[in-house]
Amino acid sequence: MGINTSWCVMQAYFEENTYKSLPNAMVILPFVGTIGMVFLNLMGAPAQILNSRIGCKFTLAIGTLCKGLGLIIAGWCNEPWQLILAQSVVFGIGASISYVVAMSSTPPWFKKRRSLAIGIVASGSGVGGVIFPLIMQPMNAKLGPAWTYRILGFVVLALDSLATVLIRERDAPKTRVHKGFRDIFHFDVIKDVNFVLFCVGSVIGLLGYFVPYFFLPSYASYIGLSDAQGSALIAVSSACNFFGRVLIGYIADRIGKINTNVIFTVLGGLSCFLIWTFAWDYGTLMAFAAVFGLTCCSYFALLSPITMALVGAERFPSALSFLLLTNIISVFGPNIASAVEQGVGQTNPYFSYKMFGGVCYILGAIVLIILKFRLDRRPWAVV
Repeated sequence: MGINTSWCVMQAYFEENTYKSLPNAMVILPFVGTIGMVFLNLMGAPAQILNSRIGCKFTLAIGTLCKGLGLIIAGWCNEPWQLILAQSVVFGIGASISYVVAMSSTPPWFKKRRSLAIGIVASGSGVGGVIFPLIMQPMNAKLGPAWTYRILGFVVLALDSLATVLIRERDAPKTRVHKGFRDIFHFDVIKDVNFVLFCVGSVIGLLGYFVPYFFLPSYASYIGLSDAQGSALIAVSSACNFFGRVLIGYIADRIGKINTNVIFTVLGGLSCFLIWTFAWDYGTLMAFAAVFGLTCCSYFALLSPITMALVGAERFPSALSFLLLTNIISVFGPNIASAVEQGVGQTNPYFSYKMFGGVCYILGAIVLIILKFRLDRRPWAVV
């Protein structure tokens, strides 16, 4: 729903107000978002086990409850470690359950234009990423962060309850099979070289994905922009992310999923190098937010169709769980970037963030290019 990418709005508020006097706040606070993303990816296999035993409706209901309660409880948190428990752990578990069920329930419904369908489903977080930053910043200013969290919690409960009603499985079994971890997670998928290359390339690229979303508002403040302008940057980037995921799915059905992933990953890296590096005013920074939002999201739009194409429908649940587990590495990108910035950023603040994001995307694209040519050595082949 875009809550994770909107964390940067809360982070910027906490850095400038609540935890302004806290030493190393810029290093500590990103862990709230980071650990949340860890749990978002960590619960893939447990979510599928739960789904196999009680069905998608009850599983989604559990995810909805965790998400709403996690945000509401965060409204009473006074320390970063409390935010980690409420928002990162409780909300993260709920978000993971909802995400895995939604992404695994969609592919069986489509044979043609599956990439476009998944892109539309994945674009939902872009919608939330547009709306939430625009309402969070004024709510923080007028009501404070506590009531911002509580209001968001009730909004999430309402919207996810609607999703729970609407999402259903195709050909759901009449009797539930009590699957265990070994039934869901088949380790033979890690012997598939092509799938492992996709995981490696994706992880490297995703190390740079979260850096702009975590640090754009604080960078905007650094160059003299207002909090409202910082929130607008995230909203515009998320809006472009929404259209980007749909566009990527549409293109992938025509020129190939791997080809599309490579092209947009390269473009995401180049936007960091060629636009963010020279963004010292609101207009240029807005241009970066738009271009990066449009191009950075190919992995999220194509992770299910690429995984299914590489490993087949039978091993898809295992591969999806493993892929989400590998994503845990990438969520530490903002923390790694922060550590680098602490060491080298005194003379040229935020420059290391720009380089870190661009380098990760380009290196990830190189691995994906290797995968492309392993699948088909013809440069223009539809892969």
